[in-house]
Amino acid sequence: MPHARFIIWAALTTTSVGNAQSMGSDPIAAAVAAWTPVLAPPGSEPEAYPVLARALGTGWSVDRFGNMVKRVGSGSPRRVVACGLDFPSYVVSQVTDDGYLRVRRTGGPSHPLWDQFHEAQRIAVMTRTGRVPGVVAVANGHFAQQHRADTVAMTMDDLWIDIGASSAAEVSRAGVSLLDPLSIDRPAWSYGGYASGPAMGARAGCAAVATAATGRVGAGETIFVISAQRSYSWLGLSQMLAQLGRVRTVAMVVDGTDGASPGRGGRGGGRGAAIPRGASTDSIRIITPRVRHARSLVETIHANDAKALLAQVAEAGAVTLAPDAAWVTPGVDTARTLSRRGGLTGEIERQWMELTDLPGVAGHEGPVREAVLAALPAWARSRAVVDSIGNIVVAMGPDRDSVAFVAHTDEVGFEVASVLPDGRVTLRSRGGVVLPSWEGTPAYLHFDATSSSRARAPLRGIFVPRDSGRTRSPGTLTAWFGMDSTQLLASGAWIGASLTSYKRADRLVGTRLTGRGSDDRTGTTALLFALRRLNPDSLTHKVIFVWTVQEEGGLNGARYFGDRHGRNLRRVYSVDTFVSSDTPLESPHFAFLPLGMGAVLRGLDNGSLVPRAERDRIVSLARARGIPLQVGTTFGSTDGSAIQPWGPVNIGLSWPGRYSHGPAEVLDLRDVEALVRLVVELSKAP
Repeated sequence: MPHARFIIWAALTTTSVGNAQSMGSDPIAAAVAAWTPVLAPPGSEPEAYPVLARALGTGWSVDRFGNMVKRVGSGSPRRVVACGLDFPSYVVSQVTDDGYLRVRRTGGPSHPLWDQFHEAQRIAVMTRTGRVPGVVAVANGHFAQQHRADTVAMTMDDLWIDIGASSAAEVSRAGVSLLDPLSIDRPAWSYGGYASGPAMGARAGCAAVATAATGRVGAGETIFVISAQRSYSWLGLSQMLAQLGRVRTVAMVVDGTDGASPGRGGRGGGRGAAIPRGASTDSIRIITPRVRHARSLVETIHANDAKALLAQVAEAGAVTLAPDAAWVTPGVDTARTLSRRGGLTGEIERQWMELTDLPGVAGHEGPVREAVLAALPAWARSRAVVDSIGNIVVAMGPDRDSVAFVAHTDEVGFEVASVLPDGRVTLRSRGGVVLPSWEGTPAYLHFDATSSSRARAPLRGIFVPRDSGRTRSPGTLTAWFGMDSTQLLASGAWIGASLTSYKRADRLVGTRLTGRGSDDRTGTTALLFALRRLNPDSLTHKVIFVWTVQEEGGLNGARYFGDRHGRNLRRVYSVDTFVSSDTPLESPHFAFLPLGMGAVLRGLDNGSLVPRAERDRIVSLARARGIPLQVGTTFGSTDGSAIQPWGPVNIGLSWPGRYSHGPAEVLDLRDVEALVRLVVELSKAP
């Protein structure tokens, strides 16, 4: 670059891992984290500008190169201070006949495991008419033995995007087309004194640039720029500078440098930046924020480092800010807003989302149990018994020919196994956790209610990602909450406390839903709706509805129930997921039952085989009542497997589900509605 005489590199080096400020919610960290929900894939930044414009206020405009620009002051000297919002994302490269999206990356990979970190995660497709949510497909957790050879980390060629469509025509009706950009969909996430998210250092840079632009420039003119296409060698900034003419300085906030990740030590040094080729300037100043877990999806910056970043940006722009100047935040509304569905399908959706969003790792089902009790009809609530292990039992009908319908309230997750001196916690899994699906995601550490106190709000943190690697699984996984071990234990954390990832159920295309914990909040929901449609006084035999605990990793709640009631049962209906191979990552030779085609009679799994006579009876009943029903075989076992040794026939009732034990399981509401009807009819049948 012939016009620049020198380059200044300014890496921020402040750090405060043990700072007491990290114990509580920090307003600076929260303000910086608020930039995470702004979706701005490379080249699509202008689509985010209407949202930003409301927060940035007057003086900003969009130039012909796609940059947002604000000029403050006038005359000489002229300065440019720039940041960039975008980070490597994807575009739709193909729509398959069965409704999946294939993708190509836009922008270079920012981390060796960038593609891998997207597996099983929520994404948003940015169409001409708005966002379309989707999930990245992951191999079903129950089919682990079929994926023993899948040890290499995923690349973009392995990514399949599921928006809930079942055909290319449905994708088109959803407004999705080729080259539509898509990006990871993460919430604003702050924990302790930290803000965390994709490209958090760069996002903090834009927060600092936007905030500095509200100040007073002492002399000359400062041009603040939120550059387009940072991922493509700062193309928007380069084009603007080529047309701008001579300026004294150009200051750029680039990607962060990874500082002292907990338990690993720092890498030091920055990645550098592409110097704008068209710049006519005396000097270029590179400002590099200090971050943890650089270039991962949970890149993290401390509030003190963000504050130092703002000071450097203000200095570079010759800006004076008031000591109490508020940080500019985009204020993106991420609340779940869904149009209301009518009828039973709409009621099921609302109840399912409420239950699915609740934490309930095996052994820690309290919030789900309370929600189920509250959702029972009054007559059932008056009969409900919570037994010593925590199962909910509702019995009705005369005491003969007893049958039980069983669904479990727990989900897979983790418990704290130990606390390391640096504050990370080692984990033990509860249930068949798919480790790669949790790596580099937001984490919650939960505080259970006790006999003398209600449950406290969970502690926020992250599941710590690897710095590098070539394997799909991290092997081991830890979590961190922005504090050292002394602070963590003082906060009330304890060995055995449960951990989940961030959860928010959402609607996909048509009647498809996604959420963490569909296994088995869907069965839990189905039993609630079946119970509401039963008249206990009209039953000719005893029917027992049971919502069990600790199914994942042991079937403990069902075993407890079976020990006390199993001898008196004729049949036990296990209402649990049918893990379907109806995904592009599974072989259709086994467990292939399509979503949307009806409830499922789970004829064979690892724990039981439904006798032919029972299969024929249920198929005939469903046909007579007009209930869509599929019959299939799958892996795994259910609560009924722990009860059947006492004598009852174990019959699995299900719905087809995708991506079992991952953060974004998928189902079809039509199948759940059919399942509710089937449970009602089987409850009334002789």
